[in-house]
Formats: sequence, structure tokens, C-alpha cells
Amino acid sequence: MFEMVKASIVLFLRGRLFQNPNEVMRQLAIGIALTLVVFLLALKLAGLAPVIAAAVASFVGGAAQPALFRNLKFR
Repeated sequence: MFEMVKASIVLFLRGRLFQNPNEVMRQLAIGIALTLVVFLLALKLAGLAPVIAAAVASFVGGAAQPALFRNLKFR
């Protein structure tokens, strides 16, 4: 199992894991931006404590990842 994870990380860092690395970076940026926006909204509008806002933003960002990465093709 560890070897599979290690091989995937090496392929990712070399840019050979996905067919279109630019699309992966775009989807990753969308996920990061979504998480940041949710965090800031939870802080400002909802008035939550930073720890609670981070937990909410992490949950939302993590839940969005399968939808964002659904159509990515591996090599």
C-alpha cells in the first residue's frame, strides 16, 4: 500500500499521473478558492470562531473534491 502511494506521489510530482495536468491544477485552485471563501464567510457573516470556521470550511472543501475531480483522466 505504501509503495502505491509513493509511486502515485512521484508520478504526480513529475506531471505524469494525469492526462491533463493543467486541468488538475485548475480544479485544485477552484477547491482552494471555495474553501477560502467559505472560511471568510463563516468568520465574517456567521461570526464563528476561527477554529469552527476552519472546520466548516474544511468540511465543505473536502466534500467538493469528488465533484471537482470526477472527470479527471489518469494515464
